Amino acid sequence: MSQRSASTANELIAGSVGGAAQVLVGQPLDTVKTRAQIASSKGPMDILVRTVRTEGFFALYKGMASPLIGIAGVNSLLFASYATSKRIISPFPQLTLPQIALAGAMAGAANAILASPVEMFKVRMQGQYGAATDKRLRDVAREMWRDWGFRRGIMRGYWVTVAREIPAYAGYVTSVSTFEFSKRQFQSRYGEHVPVWALLTSGATGGIAYWLCCYPLDVVKSRIQLRPTPPTSRPWTYINAELRSIVAGSGLSGLFRGLSPSCNIPAAASTFAAFELTRGKWRSLSHNVHAELPLSDFLRELTGV
Repeated sequence: MSQRSASTANELIAGSVGGAAQVLVGQPLDTVKTRAQIASSKGPMDILVRTVRTEGFFALYKGMASPLIGIAGVNSLLFASYATSKRIISPFPQLTLPQIALAGAMAGAANAILASPVEMFKVRMQGQYGAATDKRLRDVAREMWRDWGFRRGIMRGYWVTVAREIPAYAGYVTSVSTFEFSKRQFQSRYGEHVPVWALLTSGATGGIAYWLCCYPLDVVKSRIQLRPTPPTSRPWTYINAELRSIVAGSGLSGLFRGLSPSCNIPAAASTFAAFELTRGKWRSLSHNVHAELPLSDFLRELTGV
């Protein structure tokens, strides 16, 4: 395997592990966030209490199947696109923060291709409140395909997802560049191999920055994807109309409804930390394989025993 192919495989594997960590740790607060976005007046804490009281604790994991199935592909695409974008922008490994921001924007646009359908199914599952008519994920997928097809059903909300992802992964205060900046600060003190707690802290700052930058568009996306019928106008027109509708009904605060649970520090920290740790471990194993370690030593390095 060539060095570039090995590097791409590394990014894909690490992205899958990071994605799985994100879903398993962050799904309960994500459910609260989505329900807060589509509720008329209820706050996140009230939604949390009502959900647990009326539907049970595991209702907080409603809709988890879609991201758990798809997030490995989504995050793999994101991190692999990000790594590839950095190589396109500069042949040098240490990019400036503006270059990292541009790479993040490119990765965000690519990420929307998979993120949009995964999140659409998740949102529609989270928008069910334990009634007898609630549908399973396969029923929701079959219904969307049968009634609306691929573009207006499966990919509903794609353009608003693109609009959300580009600013979220670009600029000086967005997820990727904030994570890189924070990680570099720790590296300047601890060296190349920073402690796990430092990776968790860097991931948390990146995740918070992501949502602060793009949250109103995420509210719009959730509302559009949960509608019984798809938008019929051009993307910018229906996005603008939805923004106006939210402000008219709830004021500017409506654009930030559910923001507090979306600043999901454990999920963001777990995502980036799992990605970095997996990538570092895989690089170490790959180096050992190329160095032709004895099989017993390689297995010991892999398993830790």
